[in-house]
Amino acid sequence: MIRKTIASAALAASMLASGFAHADVEFKPLEKDPETIVFGFISTESSSNLKAQWQPLIEDMEEALGKDVEAFFAPDYAGIIEGMRFGKVHVGWFGNKSAMEAVDRAGGEVFVQTSKSDGTNGYYSHIITQADNDKLNTLADMLKCDGSLNFGIGDPNSTSGFLVPTYYVFAQNGVDPKNCFKTVRNANHETNLMATANNQVDVAANNSEQLARTQMVKPEITDKVKVIWTSPLIPSDPMVYRKDMSRELKSEIKAFFLGYGRLGDVEEANKVLGGIQDGMGKFMESSNAQLYPIRQLELYKDKLKIENTAELSADEKAKRVSEIDKQLAELDILVSYE
Repeated sequence: MIRKTIASAALAASMLASGFAHADVEFKPLEKDPETIVFGFISTESSSNLKAQWQPLIEDMEEALGKDVEAFFAPDYAGIIEGMRFGKVHVGWFGNKSAMEAVDRAGGEVFVQTSKSDGTNGYYSHIITQADNDKLNTLADMLKCDGSLNFGIGDPNSTSGFLVPTYYVFAQNGVDPKNCFKTVRNANHETNLMATANNQVDVAANNSEQLARTQMVKPEITDKVKVIWTSPLIPSDPMVYRKDMSRELKSEIKAFFLGYGRLGDVEEANKVLGGIQDGMGKFMESSNAQLYPIRQLELYKDKLKIENTAELSADEKAKRVSEIDKQLAELDILVSYE
């Protein structure tokens, strides 16, 4: 299911009309197009690392648009979402779950998505532990839930670090991490990888991009960890802009991303892209419809949680599950157009 990615703007409009967006959440409308475009970046790793990777693209974007482009880094994903919500961030690089929040709560709109330099269009969530840990080789080993293990999970708005493992690893196995592990702490991918390599946590959520990126620059770190679980394919990261900017400005921004590595100094642009994450390829057309599989995961996770709770009456459980099933049915119709 999570393998499905859709790129139909018409379906995306239907999605919003169907009531999946949180219409009760207000965001501050832009009074006019920004003179300086603020480009926000989710905190997958340190700000210094992200800046080094993205700054050449930002400079090329400034030249193409004839506008100043300012990078904005927040300590967590919520900072970028809230920045867009209040008009302080105009364009952002997001993961799928954080993009869903930006679309629903911050007036955002997916317009392109990333790809890999080898042409592939997705990545994986992982659970990692120390390479020399002979006691942890499978999920079953980790989910013994005797309160002896320290677990590192991702930012609550991370797709691969939080949503995907929460559903596939914990919800599907009826496990509450708080009752399973000695400690559970939230951190970005880089921090969780380093904590695992340095024996500060026993197991942690991570992803294939972070492992590949670290293998490129610090192979001695990745040599210290091993993967004990891999998720289904996750759609590549979406780029989101404020939907209330003018059509002209949005068209110019979208044209820049879709043309980057295809028009102008192609060799230099592809070199820049190759230096981002574990080697980024060209940007591809996308829309809010890319988020359908993530919405399905979120709903399935909520459904499992409701079904397994002892805090609700049978009638209340049935009512809430019925509401979720209705939303899932609507999503199934939309996904069937793929």
